[in-house]
This record gives sequence, structure tokens and C-alpha cells, in this order.
Amino acid sequence: MAKSFQGFPKETFTFLEQLANNNNREWFNANKAQYKSKVVAPVMDFIDAIRPGLSDISPYYVADSRPHGGSMFRIYKDTRFSKDKRPYKEHVGCQFRHSAGKDAHAPGFYVHLSPNEVFFGAGIWRPPNPILDKIRTAIVEKPAKWDKVINDKSIQKHFGGITGEGLKRPPRGYPGDHTYIEDLKRKSFIAMHQADPELAMTPHFIQEVEKSFSIASPLVAFVTNALELKF
Repeated sequence: MAKSFQGFPKETFTFLEQLANNNNREWFNANKAQYKSKVVAPVMDFIDAIRPGLSDISPYYVADSRPHGGSMFRIYKDTRFSKDKRPYKEHVGCQFRHSAGKDAHAPGFYVHLSPNEVFFGAGIWRPPNPILDKIRTAIVEKPAKWDKVINDKSIQKHFGGITGEGLKRPPRGYPGDHTYIEDLKRKSFIAMHQADPELAMTPHFIQEVEKSFSIASPLVAFVTNALELKF
């Protein structure tokens, strides 16, 4: 049950601070046991605790508490195409994606934890073009349903609306004067809520995350249906 999760221990954030100051393989390997006990273990507890609330929103979105291949993202960075060669992420990320999703670009609910920044919400981040085209087509073909999502009062109040980086010009095949052209230009469709990192260390954190997930669910439902998946 959600009540069993009392918040992340302070040591979780202390470890991430230390990692930021010692982002190298030698330090991490020497402190790997600390990483498992202070970061991985409480994150697994959080994932187990969020599962019932997530299932109430949609049985097709998965909270997988396996430490490898589950809802928690790997701490290791892919530095092949990056100028930043530091090998480790300095935050914790969890994605609760649709059961049909295979990577971070699938629709899902998300939680981000770092010593200086905590946010959570839902949506779809930089999906490949065939998936993006399906979402854009759904906006064009079902304008009333999309209008209901973007003008949802709770989404507006809690998240400040739907966001996501976009193209500078209209995507090919879509008129520049379309009512929802700014949405059609988007490459991501997300709704995220910022929180004080102190909140993550309290028993109230899980309820706040569940609340945000529930408020964001109309966006996730629209995207899920656009991809011809069950919500």
C-alpha cells in the first residue's frame, strides 16, 4: 500500500550529491554497495508503493520494481554522442510506461529525483516520427477531444498546461494556420509538476505523485488511444 512508503531517506540525495562531486568509475565502483542500499533499494520500495495507485489509473501502465530492466532508469550514461563524458547520471529517473512500450520514448508516467530538482508527471518524450505522426493525426481528426485535454482546468492549474519542445516550422503536411498548430509542431507532449526536494523525503510524497499522475491521465489517455493501445 502507498502508506507503507515513508519517503526517500536523506541518504539517497546525499549519495547523489557525492556522485556529482565524484563522477568517475573509480569512485562509483568503490561505492557501488552504497548506491545499491541508499538509492536502488528505496527506489524499488517507491515503485512497489506506487503500483496500486497507478493500476487504478490504468491497468496497462507498469510499475516494475526489478533493479535491472524495470521502471528505474540505468544510472549509466550513454556518452557515445555527447561532449559530456561523465559516465553516470546524477539523478534518479523512473518511467512507468505502457506495457507495449519498450524504451523511454513510449508514453508513460515519470518521476525525477535529484538533490536540487524533483519533478513528476506524464506524457511522451521525443517519440520516433511514425508515432509522432499518429499523435498529430489524432489531434487533427479528433479536435474536440484534444481541446478537452489542453483546456482541462486541473491540467492547467497543476502543470501550467501541456508542454514539450517543438519544431520552428509546421511539420510537413500540416497547414500553418491550423487551430492547434503549436501542438502539431511539438516533438514531445508532457505535463510535469515541480516539487521541493524536501517533499520526497516525507510520507506525503507518494500521494502527491499519485495526484499528479491522475491529473495528467487525460493526456496519457489521448496519446495511448492515438497509438491504438488500450488505456
